[in-house]
Amino acid sequence: MSRPNLQVALDHSDLPSAIKDVVTVGEIVDIVEVGTILCLQAGEDAVRCIRALYPDKKVVADTKCADAGGTVAKNCREAGADWMTVICCATIPTMKAAAKEVEEVQVELYGDWTYEQAQKWLDGGISQAIYHQSRDALLEGETWGEKDLAKVKKLIEMGFRVSVTGGLDVETLKLFKDLDVYTFITGRGITASVDPKKAAMDFQNEIRRIWG
Repeated sequence: MSRPNLQVALDHSDLPSAIKDVVTVGEIVDIVEVGTILCLQAGEDAVRCIRALYPDKKVVADTKCADAGGTVAKNCREAGADWMTVICCATIPTMKAAAKEVEEVQVELYGDWTYEQAQKWLDGGISQAIYHQSRDALLEGETWGEKDLAKVKKLIEMGFRVSVTGGLDVETLKLFKDLDVYTFITGRGITASVDPKKAAMDFQNEIRRIWG
């Protein structure tokens, strides 16, 4: 198994706060994400700023695009994003249109989706998927469990590079020790820490300990 990436999600409501946090951890993480909230609040300015700060990092625009995939993706690419996200309920044509404009598209798995749908994404050339424990579900008390791990395992076996996110902390990582996870994504697990730099290093150290 390859060593998973670490991605920081900038789930901020304003760009200055996002920049303040990312400069403390940007050199430690592998991928920087302009989160959905930040995309909605600051738009392409947020993507442009992160790209300027980290010209050699992968930058993700977490648009959760549901329609107008080509237009949204073109705007993201021109602002500096390498990848962008689409919501799993988007049509295959929307996903394909987005994929023509950016380096890669990631399908965000929320709500009800099926493996039959997932196979269609693969057949359409989309090979990255993001498995979530949603913020709202976590607030309701849900935690990572065997049902989640089984779904992640199945998606990996199908041929997806699977990222996981939602309420992750360093202790959570060992749950995935037998899985070839592509990326661990965390926002507040790093940015809301007392010491974000240490938190990012702790994540990376645990990833290295488990996956080498």
